[in-house]
Amino acid sequence: MLMKIGELSKRSGLSAHTLRYYERIGLLPYADRDRSSQRDFDASILIWIEFLGRLRTTGMPIRDMLRYAALRERGVSTETERREMLEQHRERVRTHAAELQASLLVLDTKIAGYAGQQQRMKEYDATPPERRRKPTGTWAARAR
Repeated sequence: MLMKIGELSKRSGLSAHTLRYYERIGLLPYADRDRSSQRDFDASILIWIEFLGRLRTTGMPIRDMLRYAALRERGVSTETERREMLEQHRERVRTHAAELQASLLVLDTKIAGYAGQQQRMKEYDATPPERRRKPTGTWAARAR
């Protein structure tokens, strides 16, 4: 099934501008053109676009995505290099995920502290502590 850029845009969630940009820089293979010079994309490109989206979401730089795309275009002989590239990226993603998890823990602790403070204030407002007077002679004892 062939799609025009508008249909591909709807199905992929990317704007036509982004799709043209990806094609221009080499992330997408050049689309065949119909008689009126409009792009005709094969529906199978949606899988590749989804993969690119995952790479982007995980923080892979465009230059690395371009390198991966170029290796992919060269075919089966580059599978080992592509696998190694993805393994390295996976390790960076895992490290970043661990850092985010640690940051979430700090945020959760801080939020819980505020929630605890609110609870303490409610309890204080409900039963304020009795005010006690200082014993007489305290000031005189300190002045000596």
